[in-house]
Amino acid sequence: MVNSKIIGAVEIGTSKVVVLIGEIVNGKTLNIVGMGVSSSRGVKKSEIIDFNAASDCTHATIMAAEESAGVRVDAVYLAQSGRHLDTFFNDAEVTVKSSENIVHRSDIRRLLAEAKSKLLPEDRAIIHHIRNGFQLDGQPVDNPEHLEGHKLGIGYWNIHGSVKKMSDSIHIINGFGLQVEDLIVSCLASGKMVTTDEEQKCGVLVIDIGGGSTDYVLFKNGYVVYSGVIAVGGDHITNDLSIGLRTNAKLAEMLKVKNGKASLEPKSKNDKVMLIGDLTIGDRSISRASVCQIINARLDELFKLIRGDKHIAPFFSKRELASVVLTGGTSKLKEIEKLGEKVFGLPVTRGENPSWVASDLAGPEYSTTLGLLYFGFSYKDESRFSEQRKRTKFIKGVKQLLGF
Repeated sequence: MVNSKIIGAVEIGTSKVVVLIGEIVNGKTLNIVGMGVSSSRGVKKSEIIDFNAASDCTHATIMAAEESAGVRVDAVYLAQSGRHLDTFFNDAEVTVKSSENIVHRSDIRRLLAEAKSKLLPEDRAIIHHIRNGFQLDGQPVDNPEHLEGHKLGIGYWNIHGSVKKMSDSIHIINGFGLQVEDLIVSCLASGKMVTTDEEQKCGVLVIDIGGGSTDYVLFKNGYVVYSGVIAVGGDHITNDLSIGLRTNAKLAEMLKVKNGKASLEPKSKNDKVMLIGDLTIGDRSISRASVCQIINARLDELFKLIRGDKHIAPFFSKRELASVVLTGGTSKLKEIEKLGEKVFGLPVTRGENPSWVASDLAGPEYSTTLGLLYFGFSYKDESRFSEQRKRTKFIKGVKQLLGF
């Protein structure tokens, strides 16, 4: 007997809304059966500023995805980004209780409860408790149960967000008659798509450059050890071009995509490109070097902000990272890897989605929604990535705080 569940992955971004629909068959196979993409409205810097506008475009995109799939979604995995996200690390240690110093399940339960006991203000809620590995008498162990030792320790990287901001996006999905199964921070979803287990063990920084914000996550020893958000993305580059070249945003975006490069090339300083390219009224020649210089300045600043993050900088100074991977729509800019290598001093690559992904979803702009589907399919029980929370408890808790 075939048992299937239809799940949706929804990313309400600053530039676009992306919805993917997947069918989980007998809990063993994930098939991507539907897709919807539309321009976003009512969202700025990855946060909802006009609820009705954001609802309209999101609902239209979900409807388009369901029509393409020919099925109705059972539950939604929803991406979270924006400046409201914050993080903290919390560790704990307990003494093994048995007289033989053998670790029992009760010791592990006490330890996990202690590590996750830190209270947040009422207007904040945990999105992810990310386990960073057990330690038994100071030595790392994968599973301490039945091992001998005196002190059992654990560390958690915790990502939390504004209840109000998260509820806005949840309420949009509920308004379409769907339930949110879980919230997943965007960079965790995309990061899992564009890195291998080996890269995560060696140390890799994933930078997801979207339209309105840039999310980044650092993996080391197979664990998430830090994540952050900067409210700068591809739209800011477009705005810089619009101001610097005295043109409108639409033409600036076209210029960025068609002729923009992230690195500077002195040899092409005399090259010219056409603003529109059809010799109509208003079309004019523009220095290619000027276009690249504006793009380079903004991305150079962004990369230096990330490298200088007080939680990330020590990994560079101690040479504990092996590579940097770029993803998100803005990572498609030409020669962005070259600029990244100059700033980070490490090999920098543009992330590639897994080989099982169809060609029309291979681009880095789909890494987040693909990661949401993959999370919904296979990572609910993967504690090394993010411990599963009971959806009903979390979602109901958020709604109660806001009186839903």
